[in-house]
Amino acid sequence: MARRIGSRYTANQVLGRGSAGTVWLGEGPQGPVAIKLLREDLAEDRELVDRFVQERSALLGLDHPRVVGVRDLVVDGNDLALVMELVRGTDLRTRLDHERRLTPEAAVAITADVADALAAAHAAGVVHRDVKPENVLLDSAAPTGPGGAPPALLTDFGIAKLIDAPSRAPQPTPGGVRIPSQRRVIGTPDYLAPELVEGLPPRAAVDIYALATVLYELLAGFTPFGGGHPGAVLRRHVTESVAPLPGIPDELWQLMLQCLAKAPASRLRAAELAAALREVLPDLRGMPRLDVDEPHEPEAPAALPEQRYEPRPGARGSGGRPPRGAVPLVPLAHGSAPDSNRDTHTSMRVPTPEALAGGALGTARVPRVPGRPRPGSARHRTAARSRRMRLGAAVGVVALTAALLGWLATDSDAHSGPGGPYPRSSPAAPPAPASR
Repeated sequence: MARRIGSRYTANQVLGRGSAGTVWLGEGPQGPVAIKLLREDLAEDRELVDRFVQERSALLGLDHPRVVGVRDLVVDGNDLALVMELVRGTDLRTRLDHERRLTPEAAVAITADVADALAAAHAAGVVHRDVKPENVLLDSAAPTGPGGAPPALLTDFGIAKLIDAPSRAPQPTPGGVRIPSQRRVIGTPDYLAPELVEGLPPRAAVDIYALATVLYELLAGFTPFGGGHPGAVLRRHVTESVAPLPGIPDELWQLMLQCLAKAPASRLRAAELAAALREVLPDLRGMPRLDVDEPHEPEAPAALPEQRYEPRPGARGSGGRPPRGAVPLVPLAHGSAPDSNRDTHTSMRVPTPEALAGGALGTARVPRVPGRPRPGSARHRTAARSRRMRLGAAVGVVALTAALLGWLATDSDAHSGPGGPYPRSSPAAPPAPASR
């Protein structure tokens, strides 16, 4: 059913529902648009609305071919809406769901487009903070590029900051001292940079880390640190090294490794990354998809101390997702369980230093060559346990054999006389007669 959004727009059809609200196919003075109607609890927070309106000029100023532009911001009663360009196509998550992984050439071409979008945003002082496949649109109406990849556009600028910006005023104590609220991690666990997990403010480098994680996922079919409880995922970002992907050129791997560095200053800038990726594109022409196994899900450990996992309201897992439209939002269904690997806008308490120093919980998603168990996986642990049992059995047999041989040798010596040994079954020699 159509509804009016302000005085200039009409929302006609729901395209998708996400953590921030509902996306509609709409109509405006200049033709079709996508209208993102934000959640009521966000629209009712006047301080948040004021801050978001202040961001209006920055959002409207992001004019780049690889950015889904924001055309207008509507504040009308309880309605808070972003009016955006309508992209005819699908999102990168949907393509991954269908193809599992992309060819290296297509993956790098898409990543380079997104890096161009981030370069424009960072130059304007805007940090995206939630780069992931759901927020990358593939324009099916435009000619395809290297590897048959359609042009990629980045969307949902400002949404992560909006979710993180509700008024959380410091709470006064009975003595009148105002204690600031505890910092939380806002974002999608699989793509969060280590400095965000440690409670540092988001800078442009967090988008580079997230984009390198997306590239890893496009190539491998899974993220480098995903799997299991979100607390374990956050810890891996801080404590574990990324496992190499077999079969990709070393130059490309070194780029990914640099952008996945734990130290933000070690990562490339967005423009540098885009240029470097396009330099390696010719070497990837005709290269097939990587042959790596899908990782096993690790056993879910207990939550980290002093943490509380707060998924978006009514999130649903990756199974049973309804079809999505051009705007990439993870659909919602009230009362369903969250998908811990690809949850959107997760809010978690920042892990304590003691929790982060304890090492990773669960098993990181380590790629392996097919036919060989992945280090740390359940099959690897089973194979190692089997080897230990076989080795223990062999050692036991050797020890038993040695003990038996030793016993036989001792028994043989005990039954030996001056004339040599005689069988134990032989009758004893008669006693010598006593001499007078």
